[in-house]
Amino acid sequence: MLRRSFFARAVHEVAPDLIGATLLVDGVGGRIVEVEAYDQEDPASHGYRGRTARNRTMFGPPGHAYVYRSYGIHWCLNLVCGEEGVAEAVLIRALEPTAGLDEQRRRRGLEDARALCSGPGKLCQALGISRAHDGLALDARPFRLEERREALEIVTGPRIGITRGTELSWRYALAGSPYLSRALRPS
Repeated sequence: MLRRSFFARAVHEVAPDLIGATLLVDGVGGRIVEVEAYDQEDPASHGYRGRTARNRTMFGPPGHAYVYRSYGIHWCLNLVCGEEGVAEAVLIRALEPTAGLDEQRRRRGLEDARALCSGPGKLCQALGISRAHDGLALDARPFRLEERREALEIVTGPRIGITRGTELSWRYALAGSPYLSRALRPS
């Protein structure tokens, strides 16, 4: 099981190490196949302009969930990294669903496993993640994170849905996964 200490490293070290890890929320979830890294010096990061009521969880401590609403519609799950006081987090973009598929299908209202968690808003809906999860420790219920057990081919590329920091290849994905939010060619 991944402990809070796993996240007490630079976001750029943690992000690729999360590919292939298993993320469960109350026993529902799957294998992480796509993430994006955000640090405090990144103009696309919520923490770039400093601490606010909305982003305070992103400033630590590491090993906690930072959950926010995107475009007023979808919840997004981030895993806080780095040292307390410095805004760093990994956005979980996509999972390969492996646990609680019936519950995920019910929550999402569809059958296709590839579409259940192929985007940050979709996976939060499938896993039942909401603002109530913001600030919760990742090594305690309802979360469970298990490290990957095998070596994987990880590809990187530009992040999705941002207008600043677009030149940065801080999107990490499992090569060839059919569960990604959008195909990624190695950079």
